[in-house]
Amino acid sequence: MKKRPNIIIVMADQQRHDLRKAAGYCLDTMPRLDAFGREGTDFSLAYTPNPTCGPARCSMFTGRYPSAHKVRTNHNMADALYEKDILDILKENGYETALCGKNHTYRDPAKDFDFDAETGHLGEEPGRDCEPADETMEAFRAYMKETHFIDGPEPAPFPAEYELPYRNTSSLLRFLDTRDHEKPFFAWLSFAEPHNPYQVPEPYYSMFPPETLPEIATAGMDLSLKGPRYVWLKQCWDKVLGDDPERIRRMRANYHGMLRLIDDQFGRMLDGLKARGLYDDTIVIYLSDHGDYAGEYGMMRKGADLPEVLTHIPLVIRVPGMKAQGRTGTGFVSIVDILPTLLDLLELPLPAGIQGKSFLPLLSGEALPEELKTDFSAVFSESGFGGLYFNEKDSLTPWEEGATDEAWSRFDCLNTWTQCGEVRMVRKGNYKLQLDMLGKGYLYDLEKDPQEVQDLYDDPAYAAVKTELLQELASYILRTMDVLPVPRHRYHVKLDPKHYWFRDTVI
Repeated sequence: MKKRPNIIIVMADQQRHDLRKAAGYCLDTMPRLDAFGREGTDFSLAYTPNPTCGPARCSMFTGRYPSAHKVRTNHNMADALYEKDILDILKENGYETALCGKNHTYRDPAKDFDFDAETGHLGEEPGRDCEPADETMEAFRAYMKETHFIDGPEPAPFPAEYELPYRNTSSLLRFLDTRDHEKPFFAWLSFAEPHNPYQVPEPYYSMFPPETLPEIATAGMDLSLKGPRYVWLKQCWDKVLGDDPERIRRMRANYHGMLRLIDDQFGRMLDGLKARGLYDDTIVIYLSDHGDYAGEYGMMRKGADLPEVLTHIPLVIRVPGMKAQGRTGTGFVSIVDILPTLLDLLELPLPAGIQGKSFLPLLSGEALPEELKTDFSAVFSESGFGGLYFNEKDSLTPWEEGATDEAWSRFDCLNTWTQCGEVRMVRKGNYKLQLDMLGKGYLYDLEKDPQEVQDLYDDPAYAAVKTELLQELASYILRTMDVLPVPRHRYHVKLDPKHYWFRDTVI
């Protein structure tokens, strides 16, 4: 029996899709990833189902949208609902499993992974298979805590070998050497960067000086055009950062430097695979769980609604033996599609409850069959944990909620105000529509307006486009209604074996 391929998923945390040369950016932030994309398929139209760490990661593990798997915030992992996830299926099929880096799912690394090298954002709570900490490592952890989870305005006073991406990659290489070589393996190399705190050592600190970065297209715009969440979030950032316009410039520069740090470690991992003779036996996927404002709208991190800078992500995959596609925009894909695609590659059936679809047809290099074009013609994302919107009239304060302290010395951008309610978005072609539970909508032409600052929702000239996208959004919401639990008596749920909706499937 032929041995199944190894699988490595490399996940960055909070990486925008557009800040690398392969995506048309003016600066060369990630040359190794760009070169890797030319060897495989580099999707230009990849999206997250939710621009929040926990919900997005749980969607990757389950192939389900957050409204179905129920992890709709970073704080309710215990609510995860699914039949089988990626670990269940791969373990059933003989895979040895490893986590090297950030987790932030409902899984317990100490119990559920064979190799546990978990690290947190600040290097805390190392897993059982992490290298023991020395004095410098303890000093690094203390330094990270001093950033207040915001930024490091000066170069980090430690060499790159103490940064999490380097340590996570070292853990992966150690796993490759100590694993059971008779088994295929699944490894999740999960970087906590370029997520805040935005800090980076030399030489990365000086690679992309603030004055060399392109100007922010949305600087100084009237955020009321984007809605009250943007206004509220910007007001919070102004309190945290004070009257210091250069601070965001430095944070942006650090973000760019963190991208190159990640890229160097991604390249180190690829070199390690090649040196061990594993490169041509291993499916490698690189992606991010969601994006980052990275200065747009005068903000950093994430929080408000479903803009492109948060929902549009990098997704690059190389499957040994498959023709290289390079950069491609042949169809929309999502994080929820990763599990069904892997199972398609392994020729394994989908468990009940899967909502993503296999994008294997997009990897073949052949023209997409007519019967599948509609399945890849649009993409969907969601945000919110329900209820009404909180606003300044409510008695709850940010410090009572835990988003900050009264001195605004720290700030959690994911909080009751930015995550309440329900928001959904759909993109089809160059148009994107967002709608909330009260019927408030926004419509953008991304070809003419990539920063989403010209709302066309009430423009009569775009009435037909709005109707088409509202229909697409309603259809997506209905298609993502959960089939779990399946009917217990008589009724049979008909699903395409690879979870396509628009081809004529005969069961």
